[in-house]
Amino acid sequence: MQKSIGGARAFAERLRSALDGPLACDLAVFPPFLALPATADALRGTPVAVGAQDIFWEKTGAYTGEVSGEMVVEAGGTCVIVGHSERRHVIGETDEIVAKKLGAAIGSGLMPVLCVGEQIAEREAGEAETVIRRQLDSAFAGVGREDAGRIVVAYEPVWAIGTGKTATPGDAVAIHVFIRKHVSGRFGPQIADRLLILYGGSVKPENAESLLREPEIDGALVGGASLEVDSFLRIADAVR
Repeated sequence: MQKSIGGARAFAERLRSALDGPLACDLAVFPPFLALPATADALRGTPVAVGAQDIFWEKTGAYTGEVSGEMVVEAGGTCVIVGHSERRHVIGETDEIVAKKLGAAIGSGLMPVLCVGEQIAEREAGEAETVIRRQLDSAFAGVGREDAGRIVVAYEPVWAIGTGKTATPGDAVAIHVFIRKHVSGRFGPQIADRLLILYGGSVKPENAESLLREPEIDGALVGGASLEVDSFLRIADAVR
């Protein structure tokens, strides 16, 4: 819940003016719902994708306050975050709700970024892989092999976000390897090899290079460091 409509438009315009030649990586921004049309308009014609932070699982109906995938598409969005840690642990979304939202994203033609990750108590109890396996299995329960190839997975170690604790590149790689192996077992190695797995644990310009040089880390889901164009692009430059 950052940036007004005007603030998001100004960010998008600064981002557009800062782009210098072809991008070294794929970039997407995820403004609040109200700012999505303005952001999409400001970035039209650039290689930067625009997406939503969440969607509802129905196309239409008496669901006051909710936004459907079709509405996101009409507003200019091409992708959507599903199951973000704050949606799970602050708003209270269950695995079942996340699964329905993933299905809605696929059904509306949006590229879903499915977030998974464990909390500190779960990690300290040695249950990180168990938690992530449960989240993946629930989300993928109604997903066919063809649609699985359109999903991006983002690993969010909730215990390393705003807690002062640090996830090392080794911590991240271990879970990324686990996710890829699990997806391979469910959908086959061809899908798993193509799967993009992002890391989303307090990525900053200072740690981006050490994380993104790891072959198993395909990119980053950036939080606070994405709120300023300069820091956002410094992280993108780390891909090079």
